[in-house]
Amino acid sequence: MGTRCEWKKPVIMQIVRHSEQTLKTALISKNPVLVSQYEKLDAGEQRLMNEAFQPASDLFGPITLHSPSDWITSHPEAPQDFEQFFSDPYRKTPSPDKRSIYIQSIGSLGNTRIISEEYIKWLMGYCKAYFYGLRVKLLQSVPVSATKCSFRVSENTQNLQIHAGDILKFLKKKKPEDALCVVGITVIDLYPRDSWNFVSGQASDR
Repeated sequence: MGTRCEWKKPVIMQIVRHSEQTLKTALISKNPVLVSQYEKLDAGEQRLMNEAFQPASDLFGPITLHSPSDWITSHPEAPQDFEQFFSDPYRKTPSPDKRSIYIQSIGSLGNTRIISEEYIKWLMGYCKAYFYGLRVKLLQSVPVSATKCSFRVSENTQNLQIHAGDILKFLKKKKPEDALCVVGITVIDLYPRDSWNFVSGQASDR
């Protein structure tokens, strides 16, 4: 009985690192509004923010690119520093009466209810940490049929796909009064229009 050996092309991973000066230039602002907000943070919060421009920080590690198809290499975008982000006129900002992020799960997120609940718990924890100071709330999970979305079966994967635009219309109707935004999550494939194979997500500011 013989043994067949197969040689596979090695995966070359690239690490994206930035110098301390590059990070400081991108993150440190002299904008008086931002400086005022920083000064209002307590010592622990300021220490956490300061970690952002430390190259050796455990909290903000380098980005690893696993293949040329990774988004950051296959979809190049113009760089944006924090000052540009903060000054963007289309940036949605919370207000005293709209400070809640709502999560709407659509369909089952796992093989069991326990797995689905675990995923939701992880996502809520991430949102609370990343969007510090905002409330994160969970809406009652709904089946796909409740969204009344258009759907199709992908010719490439034979998987069910639901129309992302229809999902947005459904979420708009479900948006509570105190919501900064509503985030819909599903493990079902999405497509934005008939000419597209799929889309990872879609957003609307309306």
